[in-house]
Amino acid sequence: MGTRPTAVAHAGTPAPMPQAPSPAGSIGGALFALVLVVGLILVLGWLAKRMPGLGGTRGNPALRLVGSLALGPRDRVVVVEVGGTQLLLGVGSGGTRTLHTLTEPLPVAPPSQAAPAFAQLLAQHFGKKP
Repeated sequence: MGTRPTAVAHAGTPAPMPQAPSPAGSIGGALFALVLVVGLILVLGWLAKRMPGLGGTRGNPALRLVGSLALGPRDRVVVVEVGGTQLLLGVGSGGTRTLHTLTEPLPVAPPSQAAPAFAQLLAQHFGKKP
């Protein structure tokens, strides 16, 4: 029979100690988790702005947004009803200006059903049927 090499423990040399995990690895993992969470918050905020019906605006009942039209990335034209009078407003980076007071109110579309649930909005946004 052949001889097998065997591990011989030397009395004078200590056994090698396992090394502690590198602090760079734990800092890198924490930094990655932080970037992931901040990115998720930003993406969800962007989605909330883009999906209609998510903002449960419960403002003053005497002030109502009748319609809105985007003219550019920061400029909009909005029609606001205040106490029965409708105003055409220009909203942009320079501020808000009254463009015109409407003599005849714009026709208002009949209110639809209650706001759909978040799951329905999400499914509709991604093209899936609820």
